[in-house]
Amino acid sequence: MTNIQLYRWFFIAVFVGMVSISVFFRSRARRSGEAIPRVREGTFVLLTRLLFAAPLYLPIIAYMLNPDWMAFAALPLPTWLRLLGAAIGLAILPLLYWVFSSIGSNISETMLTKEKHRLVIHGPFQWVRHPLYSAATMVLISMSVLAANWFMLMMACIALVGVAVLVIPREEAELIRKFGVEYQDYMRRTGRLAPRLFR
Repeated sequence: MTNIQLYRWFFIAVFVGMVSISVFFRSRARRSGEAIPRVREGTFVLLTRLLFAAPLYLPIIAYMLNPDWMAFAALPLPTWLRLLGAAIGLAILPLLYWVFSSIGSNISETMLTKEKHRLVIHGPFQWVRHPLYSAATMVLISMSVLAANWFMLMMACIALVGVAVLVIPREEAELIRKFGVEYQDYMRRTGRLAPRLFR
């Protein structure tokens, strides 16, 4: 097996692991609770999601099918760094599982809050308000390093900025509307995407 094949199989393992965890918990949440249709977010949000999703996920699929298809965006990274990307990607999968198992049926496909939504402040949520975005971004960045691909890395960084600037403020406005002072207190003692060093 060549190094290219090894990187590709690690890449596939990380991606399939991430998607499997997400699909398992999201489908379980749909069966056990309320599901919010994406159309309730409005046409603008729906179109924005599609515009972000295509350039984020199509290169990933292309690389898994044939790494040569993404050769135009190759980065000259050393073997040790690419293998470190693989190790980090695989190591984050248990964290992703912990995040999903902690949020339970509160997981939503939208930025809107469910009618029976509970404020989750246990598990990783006791330190970080949006650990799902943090873990998913770390997985995407580790996959970009593993693939040694600047385009994937750029899209992962754009996705992080988009989430921080567009998605999280709207989600938090919804949560403040639902939980009021309780959520504002929670915001004061936790970090948005990483734990606070000082409270």
